[in-house]
Amino acid sequence: MRQALISDIHGNLEALQAVLADIATQSVDEVVCLGDVVGYGPNPNECLELVMRKASRTILGNHDQAALFDPDGFNPVALRAIYWTRDQLNLGNKQVVNRRWDFISELARSHLNDKFLFVHGSPRDPTNEYVFPETIYDKNKIDSMFQRVPQYCFQGHTHMPGIFTPDLEFIRPSQCDYVFPLGKEKLMINVGSVGQPRDEDNRACYVVLDYEAKRIYYRRVDYPFEDTIGKIYATGELDDMLGDRLRTGR
Repeated sequence: MRQALISDIHGNLEALQAVLADIATQSVDEVVCLGDVVGYGPNPNECLELVMRKASRTILGNHDQAALFDPDGFNPVALRAIYWTRDQLNLGNKQVVNRRWDFISELARSHLNDKFLFVHGSPRDPTNEYVFPETIYDKNKIDSMFQRVPQYCFQGHTHMPGIFTPDLEFIRPSQCDYVFPLGKEKLMINVGSVGQPRDEDNRACYVVLDYEAKRIYYRRVDYPFEDTIGKIYATGELDDMLGDRLRTGR
């Protein structure tokens, strides 16, 4: 059994298409999406349609939730983007529009499969809590989260890929040569972002989870980000910085 774990697509169609093409080369049995299909990017509808077709399971992200309800804690740039995204989701015939909203409204906040927990944010707050690399300096917070981890927790939300250990370590993909074994130790694993990387690498990021080999593999995928940037620049409701940051991965 091999799963591709994708997260934080954020309406970036070019990145999602490139990642799905790469997944097709990895002998993957199914795709699991850890949320934030929409928000920030210029193609929410197209990304949502692709995820609906390709992912066997999708978890609710905070931007997906904000499309349904009033956003909580969003900065002005994110707020304008999510209001524009709502308008886009309402485009099309009634059947298509209803299918989109039904899909988002029925997304689960988490999924537990034996020892594997899948969330968007954290094991304490599946949708909204951020677990940044610097969280390792807050032992009480890390301990509290690991108490809720059955064995492995896969998450997104921060757009910063890496592995958290109970020993207060954060291991970046480049530090483990993009492959990490799954042993007896509990782990929290951030799978990175497809559509808006923020670890100073502008390539799309996702993880392949191999149950039999007991390993995870980080994959980085080039995509034509200038095409996405051009669409953002051409959309008045989307701030230019949402395009600019795609060049630097920050």
